[in-house]
Parts: sequence; C-alpha cells; structure tokens
Amino acid sequence: MIQTIDLRGLKPSRAELLGLVPRSTTDVSAATAAASELITDVRARGEDALLDQAERFDGVRPKHVRIDPAAIGSAVRMLDPLVRDALEEAITRVRAASQAQLPVPGVTDFGNGAQVIQRWMPINRVGLYVPGGKAVYPSSVVMNVVPAQVAGVSAIALASPPQKEFDGSVHPTILGAAGLLGVEEVYAMGGAGAVGALAYGVSSLSLDPVQLITGPGNVYVAAAKRLVRGQAGIDAEAGPTEILVIADASASPFFVASDLVSQAEHDELAAAVLVTDSPAFAERVLAELERMIPAAHHSARIEAAFRGPQSAVVLVDDMIGAAGFSNMYGPEHLEIQTAEPGAVLDLIDSAGAIFLGENSPVSLGDYLAGSNHVLPTGGQARFTPGLGAYTFLRPQQVIRYDRTGLKAVQSKIVALSTAEDFPAHGAAITARFAQG
Repeated sequence: MIQTIDLRGLKPSRAELLGLVPRSTTDVSAATAAASELITDVRARGEDALLDQAERFDGVRPKHVRIDPAAIGSAVRMLDPLVRDALEEAITRVRAASQAQLPVPGVTDFGNGAQVIQRWMPINRVGLYVPGGKAVYPSSVVMNVVPAQVAGVSAIALASPPQKEFDGSVHPTILGAAGLLGVEEVYAMGGAGAVGALAYGVSSLSLDPVQLITGPGNVYVAAAKRLVRGQAGIDAEAGPTEILVIADASASPFFVASDLVSQAEHDELAAAVLVTDSPAFAERVLAELERMIPAAHHSARIEAAFRGPQSAVVLVDDMIGAAGFSNMYGPEHLEIQTAEPGAVLDLIDSAGAIFLGENSPVSLGDYLAGSNHVLPTGGQARFTPGLGAYTFLRPQQVIRYDRTGLKAVQSKIVALSTAEDFPAHGAAITARFAQG
C-alpha cells in the first residue's frame, strides 16, 4: 500500500538524505508552457479569454466574471447557520493570531543625531486565490483575507473558479465567507488565467493589477504564480498538501492513521509520511490504514495518495534521526506524537506549521486553531514561511542623520568610497561640509 524507507543504521550526507525524501513526480515547470499560453491569452483578450477558459476547463461560461456585490450579500444570508458560526469563530481566532504577527516599529539610535528607523508598510492591493476543484474552501477565504486585513491592506480582489452547478458563479459558500469579511471584489475565474488577470488587470472588468498574489492552487496555478513573479509578488508556489508525522511507540496508531488519511483525502498527489523509530508501531499504523481506507468517503483518492511516490513510512534509529529527516523534508504540516513532543520540537527547524501532541491534529489547523493553513509545500518550508500578516507588509528603513551625525562618519565613508573607486560617493558627503 505504501513504500517503506529504512534509514536505520545509515548515516547519509545531507545531499544523500535529500535524495531519499519522498516527493511527488509532479513538476511545476512541466506546466509552465500551458500556463504561459493562458496568461498571454488573458493579457491579449481580457474578459473574453477568461470566459473561453472557464468554458474549456470548468465546463461553464459565466454570465458575469465579476460577481455582483448583491449576490455576495445574498450568499451571506443563505449560509448554513452552523457553517456561518464556524466561519465567524475561525475569523475571530485567525484575526487574533495574525495580530500577534505584526512587527513592532523600532529606532536604532547611534547617538549624535544619527538614527535608522524600521517601519512596516502594508501592500496596497492584493489578489487572493481560492481553489475550487475537488473541494470547496471557505476556510481558505478566511486564511487569506484575515491576515491581509490585519496588515492594513486597503484593497482585496478575490478569485475562485466558476462552478457549473451554480450557473458559472463562484460557489455560494465561498461568496458567503467573503461577504462575512466585507470583501466585495470577487471574480469567477480560475487557474492560470485568473493569476494572469490578477497580475496584469482586465480593464473591461475594472480589475486593476494587484501587487501581491497569495493562495493555494493546482500545478497550473503554481506555474502561473512563478511566471508573473516580477509583475506581482507571490507568497509561494503552493502544491499538493503534505503531512509528516513523527511518532514513537507511545503514540496511538489509530490517531496517527486518522491524521494521515485526513490529508490524503485532498487529492491523489497528497503526501502522507510517517517517521518512527518503532517498526512494530509502524506495522500497527499500517493495519489501521488497511482498515480505514476502504471505508473512507474518498477511498480511491486516498489509496492513490498512499500508493504514490510522495508517501512513505520512514524507519529511523531514534528521534534525532526523525527530526533530521523531517528538517530535510521541510513538511507543510508536521505532527509530533511522541512521549516528549517538546524535546523533539527543540530539534526541528523547518516546517510550515507544527502540531504538538495527540490532541493537535492537522485538521485543527485547517479550520479553527487560529493558525494559518496556507503553508509552503514541496520542501519550501526550508526557506519560506506560511501565510501571515507579515506576508502583506514591506519593511522599510528610514535613515535620519543630522549634520553632526553625518560629520562623525564622513572620513570613513570617504575611505570606503575611495577603496571602491566611487569618488563621487565620497564627494556627496564632503560637499555638505565644503562651506565650513
């Protein structure tokens, strides 16, 4: 059902360990040509291209690409009360956790009228992508919109694929979530074309270009985000979901198996990885999986995910080896279910989000933990963070020196500019003191 990678007794180098990490064979670059063609089409033909692409990929031609705000308001009123209550609670929690991410402005004072001021400015206009393929993601509306609002973003455009069963409009639960957050600029467009439209704008829709595009999507969305980087910023090239569980013999096989299955139900390319120092525990988890998967609602999808090259049971000598493997993998979601989860946490440096203990499953973070579920995948957690209020902020340094402060460093600036053969740099300083 799932491959086993046995690292016991081995001491692989970093490069060798990286080569052993299970990954999907999906390559974002393979989708680049198709994504580029779709973006070019949108730049050339605007709204007509978006309508043609919706008909081609989503099976429906929307009556309106830009959603009427009245329809958003109606969707809010039509929300299932239980869903609305859950969304409002998620909004409250994510807003509180995002508020804690705001950096504090600071001033570095060198004395004698010399200061460097650190300030953080919000991006003015952002585009948020909410996928709508195999599932509906109102939670992703919350995870994208709330930190942007907390950061102080003044204009938010939201794109989500048109839905055939709703006459080409955005799914009403997505619209309802947007309405709860006060977002009124929503577009029924998906895939690479939507990313292109957000980046370059579409005049007939009064869609102005955005400065930053965030949110998960399929491989074509990821490829499109790579292509428009430079025209607009992006958060990350989010791909299929991942869960890596570090567990020892003290963990519950049932809980671990349940958590692996929970992420595998996303799609066939989802990655489910168990890392343990107990072969006997691994066997118990496999037995639970054999029992669970046939009974699951999305059993075929889940089985395909476990059989793929991206999923594995990894056997290690100890928790130090488990943490080392996890750090090399850089999982989107890392669960630590061990006798001493805090001790393992101390060894972890690369993960999108970390879930400690048996009562902190990834599903909690997907919806109501208060953390953000838009996280780096494909090993990007080794060098980039998940979405947060900081994503929508730009740090700026403000330099404020008076004449005394500048005089104190004059000779050193001239020395360095002379060493670099940039005499005009030095002259720009000495000119200020030429009059005595």
